[in-house]
Amino acid sequence: MPRLGAHLSIAGGLPRAIDRAVASRCEALQIFTKSAGQWRARPIPAEEAALFRARARETKLPIVAHNSYLINIAAADEALRGKSMAALGEEIDRADLLGLDGLVMHPGSYTSGTEARGLALVAEGLARLLRERPESRVRILLEQTAGQGTNLGHRFEQLAAILERLDWSPRVGVCLDTCHLLTAGYDLCSEDGYRSTFADFERLLGIDRLAAFHLNDSKKPCGSRVDRHEHIGKGCLGLEPFRRIVNDRRFAALPMMLETPKLETPESRRRSDADPWDMRNLRTLRRLMKV
Repeated sequence: MPRLGAHLSIAGGLPRAIDRAVASRCEALQIFTKSAGQWRARPIPAEEAALFRARARETKLPIVAHNSYLINIAAADEALRGKSMAALGEEIDRADLLGLDGLVMHPGSYTSGTEARGLALVAEGLARLLRERPESRVRILLEQTAGQGTNLGHRFEQLAAILERLDWSPRVGVCLDTCHLLTAGYDLCSEDGYRSTFADFERLLGIDRLAAFHLNDSKKPCGSRVDRHEHIGKGCLGLEPFRRIVNDRRFAALPMMLETPKLETPESRRRSDADPWDMRNLRTLRRLMKV
């Protein structure tokens, strides 16, 4: 069965995210290792990292991080790209320190450049960062995007172009987001569309390249190229695509994390580490599983 979980807060310290995962009955976990909206990050104290790794071993949770939203190694602007490269390198190092299984990253936006040059910059940047870290055990997971503006990675062909330039390195995988797939134009709602989507993925990337899912419904329809997450079954995807995914034998061992809206009120946080909406969405997904 797939490992269902959620993206959870690290407020109060990194190990607290694992406590929240246990309270929420998560079987997988995604975190930020720092504030997603800031360039600078506080150093992770050795004691905190050791406690996090110990809790991860104890719970046996697959854990990935998502990198900062500010990072854009596809940027045409050299100053922004340089800053992004340094920040992404730091994200990889932090993930290694914590013993994480992967680091999810958006490929970036080509801004004032061209799509082809943007894809080349992503591949060149990743190749350099991985070359500088030969002992790193963290797998980079390119997240397929909704395709807003000049964002890269919304088509499987773009992800394949990056990986081809990296000689199909096993150190780089893919994370698929159900909301992004739909709004990028992949019709997951019909049986034929679902079958066609993953046939294309197999042909262009290979199913073994897929390392994780983000399970999110979408507020916007197929092909809109707008990234707006909704609770499971409450948006334009509905329940059937999720039923197909959680029962698809090809994905049986993969971590699948929610990035759906949370309640996030001070009172709810005082009462419990478990967010009520996360619990509700996880229950919905588990009910879709065939026993």
